[in-house]
Amino acid sequence: MTDDDLIALARAAALKAYAPYSGFSVGCAILSVDGEVVTGANMENACYRLGLCAEQSALTAAQHAFGLDKVARVAVAGGDGSGAELKGDAPVTPCGGCRQALLEASQLGGRDIDIVCASGDGGIIERHRLSALIANGFGPDNLRDSTKHGD
Repeated sequence: MTDDDLIALARAAALKAYAPYSGFSVGCAILSVDGEVVTGANMENACYRLGLCAEQSALTAAQHAFGLDKVARVAVAGGDGSGAELKGDAPVTPCGGCRQALLEASQLGGRDIDIVCASGDGGIIERHRLSALIANGFGPDNLRDSTKHGD
């Protein structure tokens, strides 16, 4: 699957977002090492803190479909999803919390995940490695010295 295909799925997922408070729809598509794809979208809540990011939504679907350890590539796109097509000029990167959740998948799978970030209209694309987006992140690998994981 090409980056363009994955971005198209993320853009389509964004149109399914529930974003009545911010008006900012985000979609995420995750490709597994075996070629399987899942998507997710942000879901806001009147109690703002209880909202769910698109990446978290897609990671939950990935865990159910093929396991977090098989996440290979992620596409994220966001913008104005109020019409028939997603709009927006700025590429969307995962927020800090989503970077942390993606780090969990990265360390479980033992691979640096490619993150493709697109503008709402798909016209601007950035490619990042997760390790660059969350340098020196704290994840499962950091817990090896705990009493639960130690020898």
